[in-house]
Formats: sequence, structure tokens, C-alpha cells
Amino acid sequence: MSGASPIAVTIAGSDSGGGAGIQADLKTFSALGVYGASVITALTAQNTRGVQGIHDVPADFVARQIDSVFSDLAVDAVKIGMLSQIAVIEAVADGLSRWAGTAPVVLDPVMVATSGDRLISEDAVAALRERLMGRADLITPNLPEAAVLLGEPVAGDEATIVAQARRLVGLGARAVLIKGGHGTGAMSIDHLVTREGHAQTFAAQRIATRNTHGTGCTLSSAIAAGLARSLTLPEAVTAAKNYLTAALTAADRLAIGAGHGPVHHFHAIWR
Repeated sequence: MSGASPIAVTIAGSDSGGGAGIQADLKTFSALGVYGASVITALTAQNTRGVQGIHDVPADFVARQIDSVFSDLAVDAVKIGMLSQIAVIEAVADGLSRWAGTAPVVLDPVMVATSGDRLISEDAVAALRERLMGRADLITPNLPEAAVLLGEPVAGDEATIVAQARRLVGLGARAVLIKGGHGTGAMSIDHLVTREGHAQTFAAQRIATRNTHGTGCTLSSAIAAGLARSLTLPEAVTAAKNYLTAALTAADRLAIGAGHGPVHHFHAIWR
């Protein structure tokens, strides 16, 4: 641990609307008592209605941000989000090799925004799979993202979800959490499979709200925050799932935008 406050770094894209990406990650870190630093990989013109534009940060400047942050801060965990270009993926992979050491890495393979807008180029998916999955202690795809990473149809039942998670582990990830937010039924069930073969489910009541913007970013950054605080992986996933469920439950307290609003990251602090 790095002093009184653990430190987590998010390597991801900026959401100008504030509900997802870097902004959601930093809010989550703060809400959970973790100091947050950031490496911005892309700028999005984005609001609750959708993504109007993406401006990629040059790969060499992504590398410079990584070097700047890691050379000064004692990083306890890393969360990786939106990486839309091959050169940026390579810069992040190389930067982790230089600096990350034993800090746990949570990779959220962000591909599509809540609005349905595509956030990663087709050719970058292979680079993500080949360069970063093997570096991650945990990857957190949703059901469609898991299918894209494997080149398979979206899983429709529990047995197929677990089988896909095992195949993703076989591609190099140390552990895989396939999120159930895109599933059906009264419960949202996430499936965790580790390299050692352990399988575990995490269930929560599905919350009826349209304010779901940033749920994936929030869950993965909450897991990273837990790992930064020295929780075990199952403990970190449990704590993150509970935090996200509470943030979704409180989301309708907020009136942000005309589309899919954000979850309430600071539900325990202010209304």
C-alpha cells in the first residue's frame, strides 16, 4: 500500500458528459476511498444521448502520460478501459511492462457505449486480445463483448457463459468476469472464472432504471479500487457489485440529461 491512501490509475477515454470513462472511474475511486490518477487514451464528444465524436490521443502521448504517472506515484492497481486504436493498445501494453510491476490490472474491454455507439475499431479487437489480455489479472466483458473477443454468438444460458469465460481464460487472462447486465430475468448475474478453474457467481436484483450510463466502467473501476485496498479478487468483485447496485438504485435521484443518465456514484455522500 502507498501511504495512507491507496492509489489506482485509470487508463481510458474521457466522457465529456461525465457519466462513463475516466470521469466515472475517478468518481468511483473517490467514493471508495482510493486516490485516482489517469491516463487519457481518447477524447469523446459524448452525452447521455450518444457519442457524437471520438478524437484519439496520439500513442506517444499516451506513453508519456504513463511514464509521468508511474514514475512518481506508487500505484496499487490499474484499470484499463477504452482503447480504440492498435497503436494506443501497444503503447499501454509496453507501458505496463515498463512500470506496472505486480500491481493488479483490471481490463474492461470497452467496445460499445450504452447508447449503442461503437468505441473501438475492428482491427483493434485482435490487438487487445493479443497484447493485453495476458497482462490482465481480470477482464470484465459484458455478454456481447465476450462474444466479440471469441468470435462467437452471444451466450444465451449459464453453461455457455461459463464455457466462454473458460475459453477467454485460455486466451491468456488470469480471471474473467462476464457481466450479466445484458441478460434477462429478475437477477443480474455475473460469472467469475479463474485460471485455476474456480467458478463463482455474483447475483443482484436487476434495477429498473434508464440511468445506466457508465455501469461497466463503474464496476471495473470499483473492482480495481478493491484490489488497491488489498481485497482478494472475490472480495473486490462482491464489494464492487454491491456498490454498483446501490449506485443504480439511487440513479433516479439524479436528473442528468435527456437520455441514459449516469448511475449515482456518490449515493452514500450526497443526494
